[in-house]
Amino acid sequence: MKRFIPVLSAVLALSLAAIPTFSHAADLDASLACNTTAHDFFADLASQQLIDPKPMRVESNSINAFWPARGARLTAFGFPVFAVVGFEKDDPMFRTGDGEPLAKSAYGVVVFASDTKVQAVVDSLGGTAIVHHAGPHLTAIFCKRS
Repeated sequence: MKRFIPVLSAVLALSLAAIPTFSHAADLDASLACNTTAHDFFADLASQQLIDPKPMRVESNSINAFWPARGARLTAFGFPVFAVVGFEKDDPMFRTGDGEPLAKSAYGVVVFASDTKVQAVVDSLGGTAIVHHAGPHLTAIFCKRS
């Protein structure tokens, strides 16, 4: 019996350690219906602690790229999210690049999948998101407002 308690304690500790990881999963399909602003999209992700609050990169067109938070598992249309991207003019959540901003408000994700697979899913759902090849095995799913 005495040997069983340390094993049980270790199993319980590992199980409890895994709970925060499971609680940080999110499906972003509804947000990628392009019916919100970049501010609202990012504020929701930040309040749930699903993204790192500081952009990892800011493009010249002002698109800010954010890593998913450590332990967060984000998906979009069933594909794993590599990065979350966006910009909203005059919003302190975002930094401005040195060129012309892409749009007044733009947001989206970069997923691990081919552009043809992503486009097929977006089309099958009647989505209006822009699908763009972002690199080998990477595709951007993007919403923008003028």
